[in-house]
Amino acid sequence: MTTKNQAYQSHRHLVLGGARSGKSSFAEQQSLCALEACSNGRLHYIATATYLDDEMRERIAHHKDRRGEEWIEHEVPVELAAKLQSFKQDDVVLIDCLTLWLNNVIFELGDDANNAQVEAVIESLVSSVEQSPAQIIMVSNEVGLGVVPLGKVSRLFVDNAGRMNQALARVVEHVTLIAAGLPLHLKPSNHSINAQG
Repeated sequence: MTTKNQAYQSHRHLVLGGARSGKSSFAEQQSLCALEACSNGRLHYIATATYLDDEMRERIAHHKDRRGEEWIEHEVPVELAAKLQSFKQDDVVLIDCLTLWLNNVIFELGDDANNAQVEAVIESLVSSVEQSPAQIIMVSNEVGLGVVPLGKVSRLFVDNAGRMNQALARVVEHVTLIAAGLPLHLKPSNHSINAQG
C-alpha cells in the first residue's frame, strides 16, 4: 500500500503553453500542492532566464515577487541536467522555463550548432529528469503552433523545442497545456493516441 507521500515521490509534471498563457502561475500552484504531500520538503525554483535587458529584468522581478520568500532560487541558464542531480527525495523543483534553457544551450554551442549536439543535451536532461528522486514541475513554451521560421538557428530552436517537449512528455506522469489561463490535461488521459513527429 502506498501512502500519499510515496505516491508523489516519482511525480513529474510538464506544463506547456504560449507566452502569457498562465503556465508559470499554474506550475507554481502545482509545486505548492506537491510540497503539501512531503513531510520534509523544500521548494526550489530553477530560473533559466538571464538578465539580458531591462524588460527581462522586470519580468524576473515580477515572477520573484509573485512567488514569495519560501522558494530557494537557483539560476541555471545551461547546466540543468547536472543541477537536477543535487536534489533530494522530498524536494519540489520548479523549472521555469525549458525553452529559455534550450535557447541558452543553442547560444552557447554557437553559430555551428547542429541537431545532433542539441539532441545530446536534451537527452541528458531527459535522463536527469527520469533519475532525479525529487518532484519536478517543468514549464515549457509550445512554440510549434506558429509560422516555421526562415533562419537556420531559429528553425534549429523551434524543431528541438518540439522534440524536447515530446521527449519529456513521454517520461513524465502529467502533462498539462495552459491556454487563456485554463488547464487542459493531456496526460494522463482517458485514451492514448501514439503520435510521432
